Amino acid sequence: MKPTLLVLAAGMGSRYGGLKQIDPVGPNGEIILDYSIFDALRAGFGKVVFVIRHDIERDFRALVSKRWEDKVQVEYAFQQLDAIPAPFTVPEGRVKPWGTGHAILSAADKIAEPFSAINADDFYGQSGYALLGKALAQDSDPAVHYMVGYPLKKTLSEFGTVARGICRVENGILQEVVERTKIASLGGGRARNDEGDGHPIDFTGDEIASMNFWGFKPSLFEELRTRFTTFLKNRGTELKSEFFIPFVVEELIVEGKASVKVLESRDSWFGVTYRDDKPAVQENIRSLIKAGAYPEHIF
Repeated sequence: MKPTLLVLAAGMGSRYGGLKQIDPVGPNGEIILDYSIFDALRAGFGKVVFVIRHDIERDFRALVSKRWEDKVQVEYAFQQLDAIPAPFTVPEGRVKPWGTGHAILSAADKIAEPFSAINADDFYGQSGYALLGKALAQDSDPAVHYMVGYPLKKTLSEFGTVARGICRVENGILQEVVERTKIASLGGGRARNDEGDGHPIDFTGDEIASMNFWGFKPSLFEELRTRFTTFLKNRGTELKSEFFIPFVVEELIVEGKASVKVLESRDSWFGVTYRDDKPAVQENIRSLIKAGAYPEHIF
């Protein structure tokens, strides 16, 4: 059974200043997720599911349909603020989505096979998809999941702080993911996280970072349902609380309900957290095309 690529594209890029998921970065108008789909297809993935919002559906479908719907099976799921189980309700004044765990859960009725979950605005590179596609196709254990990790130094931005899940890995197995939300580059690959609590943390840059590049078995969906209900009981009245997928993964690891194998990418991650990141992304893509990693025209 071929795995599915699940693309999380419901978020609006507030720091970037626009809908960065559909901002062209390639030489022929390609957007970042075009390269993600291209890499996934050549790694053996058989279907693409997009998680989007209803208010961007028209523009998003128009862009995607003319590029990919005649090349691969494409489906859409919707992350909606009010898509929560009874008796819970959305607290008055809340506009923030419920987070990546909820986004993945939004696609539960579209996926019955192993799948990879990615961010739409992150460029992950070819090797991660190749490693993950092979692992998901060969491993049928419902309690074994995967994460593609990157050295922290390959994930930083020159134009501001970034949030990264810093991983502790032992013998190729993920032990812990700690979310650090204010990581700034210090140059030379080094970085520092300073959240204003008086306890800054320095990094060498060789630490493994989670970039939301996961490989899951469909057994995850039932865990997400149960744990999202618990989340709503504990934090559902807050206006900005989020149900993050790394938190769910760590709970499963701690409880002994799952293990996560870490696949280390050989490629550099890059993305457009800030608008000033875009020229560097464009240059990186041009360099990859020149090196033969991608054709000039991927459609």
